[in-house]
Amino acid sequence: MSDWNEGYVTDIGYTFGYYAELNPLRTRLALLNAGWAAPDLLTEGPSCELGMGQGLSVNVHAAASGTPWYATDFNPSQVAFAQELAGASGVGAQGTRLFDEAFVDFCQRTDLPDFSFIGVHGIWSWISDANRAVLVDFVRRKLRVGGVLYISYNTQPGWAAMAPMRDLLTEHAHVMGVPGQGIANRIDASLAFAERLMDTKCHYALANPQVDERLKRLKGVNRNYLAHEYFNRDWQPMSFANVARWLAPAKLGYGCSAHFQDHLPALNFTPAQRGFLEEQPDAMFRETVRDFLVNQQFRRDYWVKGPRRLATVAQHGGLRALRVMLVVPPADVVMKVKSIVGEAALTPSVYEPILGALADQQSQSIGELWERLQAGTHKAPINFGQLIEATLLLCGKGDLVVVQDEAVINKAKPQCQRLNRHVLGLARYNADVGYLASPVSGGGVMLGRIQLLCLLAMQEGKTPLNAPDIDVLAGFAWDTLLAQGQRMLRDGKPMESVHDNMAELRTQAAEFVTRRLPTLHHLQLVQ
Repeated sequence: MSDWNEGYVTDIGYTFGYYAELNPLRTRLALLNAGWAAPDLLTEGPSCELGMGQGLSVNVHAAASGTPWYATDFNPSQVAFAQELAGASGVGAQGTRLFDEAFVDFCQRTDLPDFSFIGVHGIWSWISDANRAVLVDFVRRKLRVGGVLYISYNTQPGWAAMAPMRDLLTEHAHVMGVPGQGIANRIDASLAFAERLMDTKCHYALANPQVDERLKRLKGVNRNYLAHEYFNRDWQPMSFANVARWLAPAKLGYGCSAHFQDHLPALNFTPAQRGFLEEQPDAMFRETVRDFLVNQQFRRDYWVKGPRRLATVAQHGGLRALRVMLVVPPADVVMKVKSIVGEAALTPSVYEPILGALADQQSQSIGELWERLQAGTHKAPINFGQLIEATLLLCGKGDLVVVQDEAVINKAKPQCQRLNRHVLGLARYNADVGYLASPVSGGGVMLGRIQLLCLLAMQEGKTPLNAPDIDVLAGFAWDTLLAQGQRMLRDGKPMESVHDNMAELRTQAAEFVTRRLPTLHHLQLVQ
């Protein structure tokens, strides 16, 4: 039998995750803030995702963007689910195509268009050098000039202490695992072995005390995630400089981090560290130094085929044209943020006027927002740089989203509605998929299972959307859970009485209706 999986874990599915960095709409804010020309990737399309996993991200983006997407994953079970979502939304009729091919086969197809955006999330560190070469050659040939590559990978020095332990866990699962035991059981056995090893106070444990804490956290992590993160045959954390050398044949230039909070020095460095970083004259070497300053473990980067620097006037013009929308009630915005240098409070004199100007949760351009802040009731001594920093921080926290043009929203809306109806139907049976597609943001919106069941009840006409009955929503959710022998949890334990379950469900349904549902209307997830 051929080793079709090439050492990659396939006997347990990957998680049903959604990754916002794969949304091409987000690239404009990040690249413009970094001073680069930012192409309108959604109008230039199509886009491609290599290694789509369960395909939730690619289906959300295909439905919500209105442009064709191409994607592949060599695990046929995962592709089957991805194609199910694509069939439900109808994106296949718009040119989206999903394949169950290995990279070497997919990347040699002669029927693929050139792409304006290629996404490689959670793949680079977990494949062989031969497959990395295939991906780089594909990007060289198929990414358009001006196009963007998103790539994420494990990096050094953040993995320096844990890398030997990862190797030990994998070796234990391979050598000591019992045939037919299953990967989840082998993971449990490997973690138990590692815990016993650390308890001996071995010199590795004494020299790397943080590893013991990390192992304790891993015991509570989803086994599907651990299988794919830690237990593949190929696994290599790679420094930024090495990734840059790999990507050089594809003629790519580094753009910026895809993680918005990485753009805010005050959240990442002490004044002394920032000064040291700014002393480094070479921009590429500066990224390597940065990784040491923050002990970077996982990078999320945008690279551009032909990056072009913008004059300040052009940069500000591009930023002013971006449209944004607040996606939480202003009162729910947490006025602090966790950062590498510690918890930081948001400056009230800056953020309160901005949140006040965004309070109606309507789409507006950053230019319009800036003008509102300079005049009228929102007048405040805020400069343009502070507004952009606040935009990046609020987007990074998930309080704010970049918004698509109205024409794109209208084109994407029917596909999003069909995809969301299907996902709501899945919530009746499990909590695997927790994202809906928004035609406004072009991306996914996370919801808990009870919230999804509340929307399902409304969709099925159990109670009106404009005036939902809390008792009806709670009763529908309870009937769904009861049919599957499930209960609500309190302190990690199932609640036994119907009264306690219904009380908790009413509380969650009421909070959903009063605090979450209005925002879902603004995001056009419900009509």
